[in-house]
Amino acid sequence: MKSVPGSLGTAASIALRFGQVIFSSSSIVFMSLGVGFYSYTAFWMFLCFSVTIMGLAIPWSFTLAILDGYSILTKFPVHQSGIFMVIIIGDLVLSFLTLAAASSTASLVDLLLKADVSFCPPRLCSRYQISAAMAFLSWFLLLVSSLFNIWLLPWLDAD
Repeated sequence: MKSVPGSLGTAASIALRFGQVIFSSSSIVFMSLGVGFYSYTAFWMFLCFSVTIMGLAIPWSFTLAILDGYSILTKFPVHQSGIFMVIIIGDLVLSFLTLAAASSTASLVDLLLKADVSFCPPRLCSRYQISAAMAFLSWFLLLVSSLFNIWLLPWLDAD
């Protein structure tokens, strides 16, 4: 079987998964530091969506990091195409949801900052901008993991 760096069962995959956990966790932390968004209904809904999606990304990525570690330690990589398909589909769905959450958060923060009347204190909005940036980084790592696993998929049936 061909080994693709970043695919399931490699050290690069563990690094990608832990990066996803770190960026998703930091996105939630920066989002939770500012509690001033409750006064804006639309902002509150999008931020809750962002926190929910990041909250889903953390256990997903951590579980797959544990699976990667187990595959490396036992030197028994996962070769079943069914398991790979579940991981690929899960990564793709979660990456699209993460992109939607990060984009909505970033656009609302931009809207609040560029309004004629200051709706958002600069310190609070900067935390939301950092949170959106962390969500974008988490999205990028999720997408990269998914693409590496898709790249490996044709060689699974050859074994």
